[in-house]
Amino acid sequence: MSTDLRTSPLLDLPGAVAGEGVDAGVAAHYGSLYGEQRALAAGEGFVDLSHREVIRVSGPDRLSWLHSMTTQHLERLEPGRWTSALLLDANGRVEHAFSGIDDGEAFTAHTEPGRAAALVAFLDRMRFMLRVEVADVTADLAVAWRPSAEGGKHDLVPREQLTSYAEAAGPAAGLWAYEALRIARGEPRLGFDTDERSIPNELGWLQGEQPWAAVHLDKGCYRGQETVARVHNLGRPPRRLTLLHLDGSENRLPARGAEVLPEGGGRAVGVVGSSARHHELGPIALALLKRNTDVAAPLVVDGLPAAQEVLVDPEIGLHFRPQR
Repeated sequence: MSTDLRTSPLLDLPGAVAGEGVDAGVAAHYGSLYGEQRALAAGEGFVDLSHREVIRVSGPDRLSWLHSMTTQHLERLEPGRWTSALLLDANGRVEHAFSGIDDGEAFTAHTEPGRAAALVAFLDRMRFMLRVEVADVTADLAVAWRPSAEGGKHDLVPREQLTSYAEAAGPAAGLWAYEALRIARGEPRLGFDTDERSIPNELGWLQGEQPWAAVHLDKGCYRGQETVARVHNLGRPPRRLTLLHLDGSENRLPARGAEVLPEGGGRAVGVVGSSARHHELGPIALALLKRNTDVAAPLVVDGLPAAQEVLVDPEIGLHFRPQR
């Protein structure tokens, strides 16, 4: 996808400051980080996620085909219902994550920036003789997010209508505000809070009440299911996603990938992923910690003292903290 395509027209809104890295192309903020968070928390406004990429799977066999490959129960997905799913490798490690909706004729889903081409290529290789077609439709559709009583709602907006969508859905909030709320509710992001060894059981993606649940525990066979089922049934995933409450006396956030250490020194017990400044909680971060790390142990990350808030049960891998 070209750089021009990933540059949102909403960067022309007053106060817009562009994001960086894979999040370049949309606004990090519009001049009021905490004000934008408070508006979203109050159920107002929207977030421009048009840098995310969009795929479409059409054809009469699409849902049964996706059902057979992914971690989600999609075979009888009713039109209009959003759902999330993962594609795993043979060892149960997460390769792709996406969220989508079926309209009765096609399943349309969004994924992380830069990942649609690999996802489409994989799906194309798996079509065989089935009546399905897979396409990257990022050039046609943009993604936006609005707060809702269920924790949030994604919209797929024709790209040429993004400006008029913003005028109707405003006020605009930037990605920093969105990320702060995401981190606070314990929702992992592929490539930010995961690595090449991550399995769903470590990250709270297993079936539960959280709206981002992507693994259905009662469906049939799919690639990597043996690992997911074994760890779920026997317990003790190797690592666990944790919310870290960071010392706010220093005006900085930890670098992504920084080691998490026990207070007082010792060997690393994990790595930090996403971090943000939350309007109520202060500086927070998500980290993948070794399962046997004492849940009450004080920690240090990138020189910053940190306290743990458990998100994923270290014994069975279920996300159990109430959603913020």
